[in-house]
Amino acid sequence: MFAFFKTLRKATRRAILPVAALALAACDPAALGNLTAGVGGSGPRVDASQPVPVALLVPRGSGRASDDLLAQNLENAARLAMRDLEGVQVDLRVYGTAGNAQTAANQAAQAVNDGARIIIGPLYAEAANAAGVAVAESNVSVLAFSNNTTIAGGNVFVLGPTFQNTANRLVSYAASQGKDRVVVVHAQDVAGQLGRNAIQQAIANNGGTLAGTVDYPLSQQGVVAAVPRIKSTLDNSGANAVFLTATTSSALPLLTQLLPEAGVSPSTTQFIGLTRWDIPPQTLELPGVQGGWFALPDPNRSAAFRAQYQAAYGGAPHPLAGLAFDGIAAVGALVSRGNPNPLSTAALTQGSGFQGSTGIFRLRPDGTNERGLAVATVQNNQVTVISPAPRGFGGAGF
Repeated sequence: MFAFFKTLRKATRRAILPVAALALAACDPAALGNLTAGVGGSGPRVDASQPVPVALLVPRGSGRASDDLLAQNLENAARLAMRDLEGVQVDLRVYGTAGNAQTAANQAAQAVNDGARIIIGPLYAEAANAAGVAVAESNVSVLAFSNNTTIAGGNVFVLGPTFQNTANRLVSYAASQGKDRVVVVHAQDVAGQLGRNAIQQAIANNGGTLAGTVDYPLSQQGVVAAVPRIKSTLDNSGANAVFLTATTSSALPLLTQLLPEAGVSPSTTQFIGLTRWDIPPQTLELPGVQGGWFALPDPNRSAAFRAQYQAAYGGAPHPLAGLAFDGIAAVGALVSRGNPNPLSTAALTQGSGFQGSTGIFRLRPDGTNERGLAVATVQNNQVTVISPAPRGFGGAGF
């Protein structure tokens, strides 16, 4: 059992490292100096008859091959989106941040001096926060690739998928299926705590009941020791669902194996995951994940983007590349309407949102985002969508 767990972790680590690295960087809870809400609200004026100057901040120059690869993928995806714009030209200017906060701030300021009307990127949370502070007085918004909601607000928006968005989609669906008494199981690290908070808020938002919370240290022994406590909490609370924050590269394989062995039956207790259970694909072969629920972007739109990228550049896109596509798509959609202030806070946070690389998304006034997600389950080692991703936001007139 333990040998298999270790083998799976070794096999999956390389496949998910870029995403995991972003999640760890984005979950740093240090005080990042959020900006006052409303800064940059009016946005810079834009002449839609001329190419719109857009700055793209990428982590090029850090000395890490993974950053340089991602930087190129982000630029590729941005240029791919530019091809789809109707009646709008973008003057894309690319700046390397070296994955460094101070460099990002300097490059953001330089981009505005060069005429940028909006900044897309950078990647890491501290760099994105620094870039936002550097250009706050210039009335320019920053659409960061981070998923760290602690830096969102003012002129900084995060494009990365957030725990809050995923938790809300899954809890809402679970409640509609009668799975409304939830025990949350999370690691004691920062990501686990933020995931727990997001799930708890989603339960409150959707009229569910938090039936209990069980934490565990991020170690094999810690997970094993937590199983009896999870079973006891489920039994004593009358819960009908257990929501796991664990990733496929850490505790998920062990938890989904040990809980059924301890008597937690997936037939009566719904297993739900905050993270993707289909990455890497071999996770789908685990007996313990069969029948579990997780969220994922619109599969059809995601496949179309991958095919488009593959045809243009001869290789599959990095999992985060689509965020740059989304930033350009949003800019193009807003500028095409001819509004002299298409990049204002009001315009960026329009309720109808935008069509992106993985489906619909919209930016919220608090700097976070909402993405249209599908709910999927694992059946016979394959992903089956049980609740499709929405094609528009209700009442928003998409």
